[in-house]
Amino acid sequence: LLLLSCSKESSSTLDQGYYRVVLDVQDNEQLPFVMNVTSKNTLEVYNAEEVIQVDEVRYSNDSVYIQTPVFEGYIAAKITANGFEGSFIKESLDRIVPVKAEKNNEVRFAIANENKPVDMSGVWEMNFSGGSDDDVYVGKGIFEQSGNNLSGTMRTTTGDYRYLEGVVDGDVFKLSVFDGAHAFLFTGKVNDSTFNIFYSGNHWKKNFTAKRNATYELPSANTLTFLKEGYDKFAFSFPDENGNLISLEDDRFKDKVTVVQIMGSWCPNCLDESKYYTKYRSENSDKDVEFIALAFEVAKTPQKAFQRIIVLAQYSGSNKKLAQEKLPMLNHVLSYP
Repeated sequence: LLLLSCSKESSSTLDQGYYRVVLDVQDNEQLPFVMNVTSKNTLEVYNAEEVIQVDEVRYSNDSVYIQTPVFEGYIAAKITANGFEGSFIKESLDRIVPVKAEKNNEVRFAIANENKPVDMSGVWEMNFSGGSDDDVYVGKGIFEQSGNNLSGTMRTTTGDYRYLEGVVDGDVFKLSVFDGAHAFLFTGKVNDSTFNIFYSGNHWKKNFTAKRNATYELPSANTLTFLKEGYDKFAFSFPDENGNLISLEDDRFKDKVTVVQIMGSWCPNCLDESKYYTKYRSENSDKDVEFIALAFEVAKTPQKAFQRIIVLAQYSGSNKKLAQEKLPMLNHVLSYP
């Protein structure tokens, strides 16, 4: 009697080195980023000066699974002779984006135009409208350019669009970012009257225009969210991970300055803010300041939500309508954080 097993441990792993990874978005556009496989189970993702350390890379037969730190997004792909092919997945939102990687390639965007590129450095006043929804809002672009290479960010009243990296190719610009929470691509021409497009994964896009304005500033944050008429204080009562209700009326907050953070574990800006508060707390432990984070999650169960919150808390050392319903004294919940 001869017994044969059909299962075996994977012998396929990613080769060490650089990979150009591309996500397919709308309008036949591609959103690229560069990663560097540093060992069998670790890699780095690059967005301008940001380096994301990934230490959850695992294998099964001929497939690789890359879990981004803190955020739920992950890549599931089949390893090929030249890289891998598969999907970027966010299960809680039922989103799947096709992804493909080519090894030994660290060129984020190729340059097609040999002419000197238009200079996009400086501050830009931006207006976003149309596209996948009717939302209209303003932004502030801040960019640095060296030759064809372009980097910077776009700030809005609800946060920033992270560490953008790309190129100016003649008079065409392309910028992208990938961090496991966001997969953004911005394309357009360096011309005030030209149509530009902002893609988020393959599910959403937005039109925007921009003009140079070195003195442009976004509206003051203090004017955006405030107590509505009829309310004289900010109040809430929510459970922590142990089921204990936390309220601003608790003794631990009495006669203390208390900072309330409205956040979510899916939000990179919230992670930045949490790191800042953690550092401040460790350096000012003698001061009567308390911090409370109200996390509004998109997880399908409370257990998964608290798991993600705990991971974010460890890493730092969405639903705005729901947040508005839970905090009725505010005129609106505009952003996270």
